[in-house]
Amino acid sequence: MSNKQGPPKHQNRYAWKPNAGRKINETEVGGRFRPLSDITGVCLRCKDQIDWKRRYGKYKPLSEPAKCQLCSKRNVRQAYHNLCPGCAKEQGVCAKCRCRVDQTVGRDLSEVEAEQKMLQEAIKNARERDRRTLLRAMEKGKAKSSNKNKSAVTEETKVGDSIHSPTEDQAEIGRNEDDNEITDDTDDDNYENEDEHECENEENDKE
Repeated sequence: MSNKQGPPKHQNRYAWKPNAGRKINETEVGGRFRPLSDITGVCLRCKDQIDWKRRYGKYKPLSEPAKCQLCSKRNVRQAYHNLCPGCAKEQGVCAKCRCRVDQTVGRDLSEVEAEQKMLQEAIKNARERDRRTLLRAMEKGKAKSSNKNKSAVTEETKVGDSIHSPTEDQAEIGRNEDDNEITDDTDDDNYENEDEHECENEENDKE
């Protein structure tokens, strides 16, 4: 084995695709109709490891729930996890490497379900129209701050429309100068024509 450290000398121009040239069944786990679940209950290091397995075709999902190594119940529903979410939360450890961590990645399903129940109870007493607007906003991920930003942007555009920019003023000045030059040229032509008519009249009088 070499003792060389660091990245390879020649970097790849494009990332390696594990499923290149193979038709993917969209109904399988990881396809378009059955996407992989979010990685939750693990530390950042373990999350990166599982992401790497998914990215390079080494990920093997569970066909059935696995057994927890603490409570011996089949509650482990994510691949490469050794503890169920309940035991990992009680112990305050990562569900994969079982290292004690202050914060884990993602949220448990129980927390998400509890939050959804609270939102449903809060929306229950609202009108149907308001309920639909709230649900639509939750689905799109839009918050009230975006509406405030939009109103601020519209006000700024209105102010900008009412105030003339210096470039517009300069353009108007240039147009006025061009009009003045055109009028001066027409006046000169009129004077020349009058002089010619006077000369012709004098010659006719002499004759």
